[in-house]
Amino acid sequence: MNCLMVICNVPDETTATHIAHVLVQERLAACVNILPACKSVYRWEGELQEASEIPLLIKTTPAGYPGLQQRLLGLHPYDVPEIIALPVAQGLPAYLTWVSQSLLSSDD
Repeated sequence: MNCLMVICNVPDETTATHIAHVLVQERLAACVNILPACKSVYRWEGELQEASEIPLLIKTTPAGYPGLQQRLLGLHPYDVPEIIALPVAQGLPAYLTWVSQSLLSSDD
């Protein structure tokens, strides 16, 4: 079973909770973990920036990723949000099956 872990930082807890609920409700993600705030340091528009952000760990599949990315872009308040998908190399087979079965299929 192929799964992806998508990492996305958002500006605050309210946005994190809203995005998590929408992605799971619309079956674009099987699960979204909302992590505690972290400090991000980055360059934006030629300036060094520092911000508190809330990381999201989003579980989906390669087939589900395009729809998830499109929806996440529409929900996210940043002009260029961090959306990074990493392949899950290994995992408990029952969990990976659950992730796949939790998402929209071509039969839905």
